[in-house]
Amino acid sequence: MSVRFFIILAISFLALAQLPVIQPILDWQRNAIDHGEIWRLITGNLTHTNWPHMIMNSLALAIITFIFRRHLTPAILLKLILGLSCCVGLSLLWSDMNRYAGLSGVLHGLFAWGAIRDIEQEDKSGWLLLAGVTAKVLWEQWFGGSASSAALINARVAVEAHLAGAVAGTIWGTCHVWTKRHWLRRS
Repeated sequence: MSVRFFIILAISFLALAQLPVIQPILDWQRNAIDHGEIWRLITGNLTHTNWPHMIMNSLALAIITFIFRRHLTPAILLKLILGLSCCVGLSLLWSDMNRYAGLSGVLHGLFAWGAIRDIEQEDKSGWLLLAGVTAKVLWEQWFGGSASSAALINARVAVEAHLAGAVAGTIWGTCHVWTKRHWLRRS
């Protein structure tokens, strides 16, 4: 399977998760998670507040995977999406949020991971990309999310998820580089 086909399947799944009969059992809800519905830690990242939100995140997923396509296989992308979803879902337990829906935390993680992989491959644009995502996340922590994005998605922009995803993606990418270099030295 190609990454392109995987993206088509992933976006189809995001659309399916938007259906009114499915979305309420998947979104991140603190109370439901506290009562044992732990799947929501991951699936909350796959739901969205509305169709424009889902379409915007789907386009971002396609663009990010295109930018970093040389580092991705369907298996790597699946592991990243699930791992980053878990990291974002768990990190939100330390916030004051009660509900969350959206892929944006994962998208920030994918972007940071890809920038680290570009740096590993000595692509100087990786540093610029990493600086850009870092600046965006720091800006949001101080000044909040975009008002126009909030209006489009009909919810507050979850800057906590953006921070968690970017940190997790940076750590994941850095661990990959360190592990690869460590094992190459041992060989």
